[in-house]
Amino acid sequence: MNDEGIQSFWLAKSALSRLSVQRSAFSVLEERAGAELVGWRYSGPFDELAAQAGVEHRVVPWSEVSEAEGTGVVHIAPGAGKEDFALGREHGLRVLAPLDDDGVYVGGYGWLTGRKAGEVAEEVAADLERKGLLFARERYTHRYPVCWRCGTELVFRLVDEWLISMDQLRHQMMVAARAATWIPTFGLERELDWLRNMDDWMISKKRYWGLALPIYPCAACGHVTVVGSKEELRERAVEGWEEFEGHSPHRPWVDAVKVACAQCGAAVARVPDVGNPWLDAGIVAFATLSYRHDRPYWAQWFPADLVLESFPGQFRNWFYALLAMSTALDGRAPFKTLLGYALVKDEHGEEMHKSKGNSIPFEQAAEWLGVEPLRWLFASAQLERNLHLGRGLAEDTARRLQPLWEVYRFFVTYANLDDWVPGAGYRVSGADVNWYLAPDTRHPLDQWLLARLNQLVAAARQRLDVYDARGFTLEVEAFLDDLSNWYVRRSRRRFWRTGGAAHEAADKRAAYTTLYTTLVTLARLLAPVLPFLSETLYQNLVRSVDPAAPESVHVSGYPDFGFTIYDFGLPDAEQIQNPKSHR
Repeated sequence: MNDEGIQSFWLAKSALSRLSVQRSAFSVLEERAGAELVGWRYSGPFDELAAQAGVEHRVVPWSEVSEAEGTGVVHIAPGAGKEDFALGREHGLRVLAPLDDDGVYVGGYGWLTGRKAGEVAEEVAADLERKGLLFARERYTHRYPVCWRCGTELVFRLVDEWLISMDQLRHQMMVAARAATWIPTFGLERELDWLRNMDDWMISKKRYWGLALPIYPCAACGHVTVVGSKEELRERAVEGWEEFEGHSPHRPWVDAVKVACAQCGAAVARVPDVGNPWLDAGIVAFATLSYRHDRPYWAQWFPADLVLESFPGQFRNWFYALLAMSTALDGRAPFKTLLGYALVKDEHGEEMHKSKGNSIPFEQAAEWLGVEPLRWLFASAQLERNLHLGRGLAEDTARRLQPLWEVYRFFVTYANLDDWVPGAGYRVSGADVNWYLAPDTRHPLDQWLLARLNQLVAAARQRLDVYDARGFTLEVEAFLDDLSNWYVRRSRRRFWRTGGAAHEAADKRAAYTTLYTTLVTLARLLAPVLPFLSETLYQNLVRSVDPAAPESVHVSGYPDFGFTIYDFGLPDAEQIQNPKSHR
């Protein structure tokens, strides 16, 4: 402002239209290219504060500045934002850290000292206006960081952290990632994209409690000691070991220990930081398999056959940590296959949180219809899409399983009426399934159903071998439709017959045997996905008539395909207990 009270501003040319709205009269005094302003020194808006003493303000170029809003000129704060900090480092600007752990202004900031950063916006604007530095005020709607648990607004704060340089390791991790199978397949590209563009890995956190970073920087000579184990810490300790011994290696107990600097011998305290939780999560393939203490045992189980986890966020968290640790230690991914799935949300597509009141506890969901429809719901979900969980969806899933129970109930009802039991030679063991039918009584419907069953067994093995649970459920549901709507519907009269010729009795027995074999095979096929329902079917159909059969469906072996057909005849009804019908 000059002696005549006239204010002068440097603005982007496109901001003149906004200036005409804010100011009743103005004139253009000078035009310059933006590049000409680079290097100019200027006075800052809060130079009167003690913390600003010695800070030099100068104009620097920045591609992120836009002419579409504001003045086209941005005053940055390198200590209060990621982009500002990066620009400040690029141009060697002074960096101030104005806030403490609680988001409160520290000493040296005048009337702001002791105030919370989120409560002073209006007063800051008023102070700028009082000093004649406020050009205009506008409202902006923009995304603002908040705590995902409580919704509290967050602020950026400058702190020192420990990082691992990833430039050497990133390419090795990409090679390791490509050697594994990723389901869905786009997971690999997402991980590779993160590896191409990631910064160095920040491994420290400012927390009171946690697994301590074993880093001991010497203030006397600058040498940094990294302790590799609790045993090494005991050997290096020069004070505090007695206070720490017997405790887990967490804060605050481990903080008592000081080690001797390997270079100058000074007693060195540990950095106060704790480790990023993903350090613990990433080392699981080594920490849980006795990597340090029993290397042959570790080698027997490494790498894991399968890692299973929800994928949103994990490509830069757990999956990344797993790859980083394993590649650094062994040069390989710690898994052969990684299967990721999308989120579970409420029935309206909203994220579930206790604070929102829309979370669904497991006990509540289990009370709807039992746990088996929930298992089938999750197994049949499309991995790439979020699952909307609600009672209606669980009921729809239960209806898809209903044909199995209806066929089972049909079979048991008529088997009990006829005192029918499987042949004395009928056994369920190992991976083999034998179909016991007399060669001269093979009904076309029986042949067709057993062929379909054979196809299902082959498809089930193929799908589950590649962790395709959804594909498995689709195959099963298609088979249940065939079983209920074709075989049972068209074979009803065969079960209703009484007396009649010998060939009719044989045909009836063949129908029973075919349906029995089908239900037993289904119980064994479904066991990995529906453990309770399959166990109920198995106990009622198999163990009730054959106490010598494997005790549980889960130890009876998984069915295989390609069968031989036998006829062992029927024992006396009194010799074997009939199947019981109960739910």
